[in-house]
Amino acid sequence: MVNCRSLRVVFAGTPDFAAVALNALIESEHQVVAVLTQPDRPAGRGRALKASPVKALAIQHDIPVQQPQNLRSEQSVAELKAVEFDVMIVAAYGLILPLNVLNIPALGCLNIHASLLPRWRGAAPIQRAIIAGDSASGVCIMKMDEGLDTGDVIADASTPIDINTTGGELHDVLASLGAQTLIDSLGPYCRGELQPVAQATEGITYADKLNKGEAALDFSESALQLHRKIQAFNPWPVCDAMLGGVRYRIWKSRVNTALSVPHKVEPGQVVALSDQAIQVATGDGVLEIIEIQKPGKKPMLANDFSRGTDLTGKVFG
Repeated sequence: MVNCRSLRVVFAGTPDFAAVALNALIESEHQVVAVLTQPDRPAGRGRALKASPVKALAIQHDIPVQQPQNLRSEQSVAELKAVEFDVMIVAAYGLILPLNVLNIPALGCLNIHASLLPRWRGAAPIQRAIIAGDSASGVCIMKMDEGLDTGDVIADASTPIDINTTGGELHDVLASLGAQTLIDSLGPYCRGELQPVAQATEGITYADKLNKGEAALDFSESALQLHRKIQAFNPWPVCDAMLGGVRYRIWKSRVNTALSVPHKVEPGQVVALSDQAIQVATGDGVLEIIEIQKPGKKPMLANDFSRGTDLTGKVFG
């Protein structure tokens, strides 16, 4: 019989987002009996193998760790079945769970998903929500099925998105919100007090995986869209733009609603300098660059950058 007050949990996750939820489970009344995480990856200049944040936390708490290349081999499934557990919690694991794995635990596999489903299914819901100008985001605790984030939802929680919210800031808020929502819902779900609810069939969008190629800014877009992109891609992959043959990273920006683009000024051209920003013309409106980074240097405020760089008539591209 399942003890709903102290569930035996297998946790599957890899990055920092998942580690927040794992830590919450460790500190709860539930028992984390095993952790699944992706194999160690090369990192840093020396390309030495590095454990994931989830693995590092599991080792710290003496929790057994499994790192299968996939969950389709007979060996990896057998190793998982050898662990006695009631439910699997999945958060940003990065591997597909086949049906025979989803059916192992009595209470199924629950996923912490960083969007208000079905608004953003897929790999990068946090950044896509900011780029799209969503006014709110949130988390869903979803009972997993074979589809891509298509399972029934047992609990959710929301949080507002400000125009200046960065991807990193929203990530941290949702990581904490997801962990708390999970802990609050596990017991009631086990006792049958929370019934899974099917997702709406309308409003479905897909959050494609981020890639560095998206980071290049196109100043023919509007100032608002460029600003959203800069905020969303902070701290990764970080937006960039060419200036004088050099590629600069753009960390922070703002939309200037008081300044209009002068006549016959091309997108990307510097139209003014202020104490706090570089004013740049766009396809619609003026974008203020607040923080910028030279190659090989640390990010700096725009006023410090402009003091050491002649921007007269320069064009970002």
